Amino acid sequence: MGAFLDKPKMEKHNAQGQGNGLRYGLSSMQGWRVEMEDAHTAVIGLPSGLETWSFFAVYDGHAGSQVAKYCCEHLLDHITNNQDFKGSTGAPSVENVKNGIRTGFLEIDEHMRVMSEKKHGADRSGSTAVGVLISPQHTYFINCGDSRGLLCRNRKVYFFTQDHKPSNPLEKERIQNAGGSVMIQRVNGSLAVSRALGDFDYKCVHGKGPTEQLVSPEPEVHDIERSEEDDQFIILACDGIWDVMGNEELCDFVRSRLEVTDDLEKVCNEVVDTCLYKGSRDNMSVILICFPNAPKVSPEAVKKEAELDKYLESRVEGGMLLKPFTID
Repeated sequence: MGAFLDKPKMEKHNAQGQGNGLRYGLSSMQGWRVEMEDAHTAVIGLPSGLETWSFFAVYDGHAGSQVAKYCCEHLLDHITNNQDFKGSTGAPSVENVKNGIRTGFLEIDEHMRVMSEKKHGADRSGSTAVGVLISPQHTYFINCGDSRGLLCRNRKVYFFTQDHKPSNPLEKERIQNAGGSVMIQRVNGSLAVSRALGDFDYKCVHGKGPTEQLVSPEPEVHDIERSEEDDQFIILACDGIWDVMGNEELCDFVRSRLEVTDDLEKVCNEVVDTCLYKGSRDNMSVILICFPNAPKVSPEAVKKEAELDKYLESRVEGGMLLKPFTID
């Protein structure tokens, strides 16, 4: 969706922070799109007795940025303030958290629908959401749409969220049961995702509940027990990143960059720039969250990087006439 510019807007929005044993960096770029419709959330230390918990999310808006912006400011409150999340006593259990996340998504979606109807000019925008809620013992991956999150554990992709596409058998079944169709891999030939927040034009089927509509606001939630020894980093990114880089490719890229620099903003900028050069035409947003056991800067890797930079400079200055150069 959306028109394109004559040349990409390459200015980046950056942020970074640390706490609760985590470090994070993020980068977002408008790129070739006419409007920047992505948004993000990064919160270390949650209120109401959850100071040791953290929350990160990327929202990829479409048909406007309103839903993505609202979610980045309010989704976390809807998750942590509902009774399903809080439970009856003490810290929330794993099931409390998973149920509370689901309830929070359904609540904020209904809240936005009511707000939109009150304005009499229904907002047609929607947004995917991919996030992680990190407690001292667990990492909860949250996904609604086709943005994606992955966990690198022990130098490999250990887990990644599944994209919600209309052609997926279960998604297609729900769409058809709601009277819709999947054409050119889109809901009714138009929308490329089968789950999203907002998109109220696709949530009007009478007699069907909120999770039975053409487009569902229900997230998939996976809880993964943390491993202090093996967990290295998490990547959250919109499809502007994943369209041109696969899971293993991006995991390897980030791991290799972390061996050269501990500046997480810089690593995220390099991801975004690389995806732009690889042909991504979409808005791009990425959050990198590092655990204590993330790759450390390696003198050997830094030396190789410097040698490569020097070599490339000499090739450019020499008009690319020097003979090939290899680094052992």
